[in-house]
Amino acid sequence: MKSNLKIIVLLVVGLLQYGCKTASVLPSNNTLSIPTQFLNEADTSMYGGSHALKEFFTDTHLLTLIEAALVNNPDQKIALQRVEAARASLRMGRGALLPALGATVAVGQQRFGQYTMDGVGNFDTNFSPNIEADQRMAEHLPDYYTALQSSWEIDLWGKLRNQKRAAAAKLLATNYGKQLVTTLLVAEIASAYYDLLALDNELEIIEKNIQLQERALEVVKAQKEAGRATELAVKQFTAQLFNTRNLLVRVKQRIFAAEAGINFLSGRFNQPIVRAQPILLQPLPSTLNAGVPAQMLKRRPDVLQAEALLQATHFNVAAARAAFLPSLNITATWGLQSFNPDKWLNPASLTYGIFGGLTAPVFYRNQLKADLQRANAEQQEAFFQYQKSILLGYQEVIVNLNQMHTLEEAAQFKQQEVVALNEGVAASYDLYIAGMASYLEVITAQKSVLEAELQLAETRKVQFVTAINLYRALGGGW
Repeated sequence: MKSNLKIIVLLVVGLLQYGCKTASVLPSNNTLSIPTQFLNEADTSMYGGSHALKEFFTDTHLLTLIEAALVNNPDQKIALQRVEAARASLRMGRGALLPALGATVAVGQQRFGQYTMDGVGNFDTNFSPNIEADQRMAEHLPDYYTALQSSWEIDLWGKLRNQKRAAAAKLLATNYGKQLVTTLLVAEIASAYYDLLALDNELEIIEKNIQLQERALEVVKAQKEAGRATELAVKQFTAQLFNTRNLLVRVKQRIFAAEAGINFLSGRFNQPIVRAQPILLQPLPSTLNAGVPAQMLKRRPDVLQAEALLQATHFNVAAARAAFLPSLNITATWGLQSFNPDKWLNPASLTYGIFGGLTAPVFYRNQLKADLQRANAEQQEAFFQYQKSILLGYQEVIVNLNQMHTLEEAAQFKQQEVVALNEGVAASYDLYIAGMASYLEVITAQKSVLEAELQLAETRKVQFVTAINLYRALGGGW
């Protein structure tokens, strides 16, 4: 008997050792070496997530649109619900560490065979001298049961704690995801707003040029009647006027589409967009200082989200490894049970029990290995995603920072070009009236100044959009 017991003990120990054997730890990945500065600029004073939106956007009409979008935008609402779902998952993880308690009330009936151990043992369950009644009672034995039941898995190896930590990291990542949605939404609605101001500027430029071309057409018609111009000149000026009016119609259509887009981002149906003066009269946002990348990355929501997800996968791997180890489960019951309803609440009907045991994986270890491999793969994926977000953030900052410098210089040259071309238009009129220039030179001068003024408005818009993109790349204003 003792030898059999030893064999059983050795077998159990061997199975536990086999079940507890886990896979080896993967080697840690090398992190990226982050540069110390952007474009040889080591300015550590940074503008971005540490500053409020109102410090960057000073247009009150734009701030009103942003506030409406942050409340009504569908993507913003979806992101908020994702945070709530992640918070519920964290509460579930915390609950798994605590004992589970339930209440049971049950009424049933069972018939035992007369020639079975249960039937013989329950023959005289009503404690009556009436043997026949006892026998009938034993054939159909009622059962009245009420109890409190509890089960608790003792977290010996940190499996449940790591699952809870993973849920907390995912909640943090979801919060950063919401902040990322907020940052992108603010940047998108601000870019759309300044695009609308640029279209207003184009509309104003085209209307001014239409007035100039109408006056020029009247002059050419008067000269034709006086015999100083031909019908061809009249047709050329007329065609130019129709072309400019066509531009006016197209700009009005783009304004309508831009307003509809802003209303969509604001989560509302179509309505007029109240806005400030055209973009050429708008001051550019405050100067942005790029600062060092290490500080910048601490504010980017996408980097913070990727880092939190990486931490979550680390905890998932730890939980998957702990699943190979035996788990200690304790169950307990306390209640009242009786076959007689009159004695159901009698203290003599008290019943209770407690049971504890270790459970180790043996024959389903391959499933645990597959789960560990999946967790390891997700950790690798999260690490590469984290690297990608860092590289993307650095690339966005240097591109937009360089573009801001070049656009500032380009805008100055374009402004000088517009001034020179406007002077050329005035000179071409005087020369044409004096008979020293042809009508083609006047048309060319008008066309050139229109194109230059439209390009200046477009350059100004790109300056605003680039500043917004740089602001977003540095962490945004969430």
